[in-house]
Amino acid sequence: MDTTASLQERIAPFFPGTLGIRLTSATPERVTAELPVRDVLCTVPGICHGGVLMAFADTLGAVGTVLNIPDGAGTTTIESKTNFFGPAAAGTTITAECLPLHRGRRTQTWQTSIRSPEGKLLAQVTQTQMVLTP
Repeated sequence: MDTTASLQERIAPFFPGTLGIRLTSATPERVTAELPVRDVLCTVPGICHGGVLMAFADTLGAVGTVLNIPDGAGTTTIESKTNFFGPAAAGTTITAECLPLHRGRRTQTWQTSIRSPEGKLLAQVTQTQMVLTP
């Protein structure tokens, strides 16, 4: 089974690495991570782009799915819904917790809560991942 460190190495050279996502724990039941909000991730001065929050959550749902599928299988997002509740401020580090709602053989659904450093809920994302068998 992949460890948090090996999963971090897998995502580092791709878009999640470019965003700066740092996995803090990854098990089949729960994935957590943090993301420093840099100016380059902002849509207006000081406020993180909503697409960054969506991509943050999407990455965690994919990681959770990978931890629950057979070796050699893959995954892709087939549906995602985001509710925004507050801004993520530049210069802060936001955190996320991703939990499974459904872990089936063909699809998995994950819900990610993204929070400010003070614990305020900034966004909630529910996504469905399709399992791609070899």
